[in-house]
Amino acid sequence: MSPRLAFTLQAAYEAGRSTLAHFHVGVTYQSKQDASPVTVADLHAEQLIRRAIEAQYPREAMVGEEGGGDHAVADRWIIDPIDGTKSFVAGVPLYGTLLSYEVDYKPVVAAVYFPALDEMVYAELGSGTFWNGRPVRVSSRPAVEGSILCSGGHKSHVTYGRADGLNRAAATALATRTWSDAYGHALVATGRADAMMDPVVARWDISAPRLIVEEAGGKCTRYDGGDPFVLAHQEYELVSSNGLIHEELLGFFR
Repeated sequence: MSPRLAFTLQAAYEAGRSTLAHFHVGVTYQSKQDASPVTVADLHAEQLIRRAIEAQYPREAMVGEEGGGDHAVADRWIIDPIDGTKSFVAGVPLYGTLLSYEVDYKPVVAAVYFPALDEMVYAELGSGTFWNGRPVRVSSRPAVEGSILCSGGHKSHVTYGRADGLNRAAATALATRTWSDAYGHALVATGRADAMMDPVVARWDISAPRLIVEEAGGKCTRYDGGDPFVLAHQEYELVSSNGLIHEELLGFFR
């Protein structure tokens, strides 16, 4: 494990643990301009990560969901203090703290920590993916039939014109579930689900999950099969899978 990955794990862990002080205690939230919720836990966790980076890597750029940053800088930290704030507010434990470092806009280390579950999924470019210290791989299911599919939610699929495709895929799959974004991609990376579909996400939602899924042997694209780091309709989208069912799954949306 490189020193940068070790730092990433520690920073994500400490920030994630800090959110537990506000979990299951009736925390209130405010609505941002995009109508998504933000809590004191989001703000505090990102501040912890930013302070840790400033102390360890004082000249490196950061882009965070709550604190912003310069998206034009190619080498930067990408921070999502709480992915799944709606789950967090509702008391559902499937939220995560995401942290990655990108070189030339590509993640090279990534950690996703689920504080309420005490699960850490992480990866380093060229070194594979690990779940609580154990190496993991995506599933070996060869077809959508009998698969477990995750999605970011029904409403977003309707809003972005993906509902018909989701319905067709669901009719073939064994089950379709709407677990929180990062948790769904983590399930794919650890072989517990076969695909995860997000029709609208931000860069901080997908930077760490992309590396983690791909290092586990999976595949990540947009719904049209293109690079998920290239904007579609001025926003990001991400479909991750075990790779074996990827083209069949995308076919339901064409």
